[in-house]
Amino acid sequence: MIGLDPQGRRPRVLELPRGRSLELAGRPLVMGVVNLTPDSFSDGGLLASAEQAVAHGLSLLEQGADLLDLGAESTRPGGGVYGSGAREVPASEELDRLLPVLQGLRAKAEAVVSVDTRKGSVARAALEAGADLINDVSTLSDPELGAAVAEAGCPLVLMHSRGALATMQTEIHFDRLMAEIRGELADAVARAEALGIERQQLIVDPGIGFGKTYSQGCEILARLGELAPLGLPVLVGASRKSFIGHLTGGAPPQDRLAGSLAAAAWAVRQGAAIVRVHDVRDTVRFLKVWSAIEQLQGAGA
Repeated sequence: MIGLDPQGRRPRVLELPRGRSLELAGRPLVMGVVNLTPDSFSDGGLLASAEQAVAHGLSLLEQGADLLDLGAESTRPGGGVYGSGAREVPASEELDRLLPVLQGLRAKAEAVVSVDTRKGSVARAALEAGADLINDVSTLSDPELGAAVAEAGCPLVLMHSRGALATMQTEIHFDRLMAEIRGELADAVARAEALGIERQQLIVDPGIGFGKTYSQGCEILARLGELAPLGLPVLVGASRKSFIGHLTGGAPPQDRLAGSLAAAAWAVRQGAAIVRVHDVRDTVRFLKVWSAIEQLQGAGA
């Protein structure tokens, strides 16, 4: 069945704040990206006001997004194609960008909203303002973030990366790519549990493009099923990333749809529970066709 890994990972229900839940079962969920930054690699600066960002989020929901991911600090890694990478912004600046949009969406939609942040103070404020889960690309580099998640009882995405954001694309080295990613994610899961976060509330992300080469991005997608021993849902964010541009003759981020759909196909084939994407409408349509074919194949038609 689409959305379940080849080893038959069981569906699960994630408990959200305010008595709601998010079911992971039967098909992969589509997470729509809402970048609130002026410098994100793909679409930074396109949403110049909170009103535009809220409208964009609502549009992604109309296109079929199952949940939204709001990011108010670019995490564009440095040391590679992006040069020095993104600058770190103070928590106050991140919250100034984030809260008006989060509050605006919360007033107009019941949709599940994730907040992409590395900072505990931002996570805490976001959860108080109505966020449903936190997406942490730093695997709990700030223990306060873990404490805020534990207190809220919400899900947490733990994304694999190595090194400081500003330099992680330099001196990349793995001896056993998937075994090392799996082991380091297992360590992050243990840190989360030590901070009081329930294991069944965790999601893992292999971190394509974060301390990995172009070829390793492809290898992660081909071997994603090797994360199954963690026993946790897997989120994949490959949409518009630089490895797609590399493979398609230098196509700019806005012209990477075909490659992004190919990446989503492999992520789903290998068991991803959630795909994080910029092009929601096209991804939703693609996955509907994919699912229909999968169901017929499974039925022996």
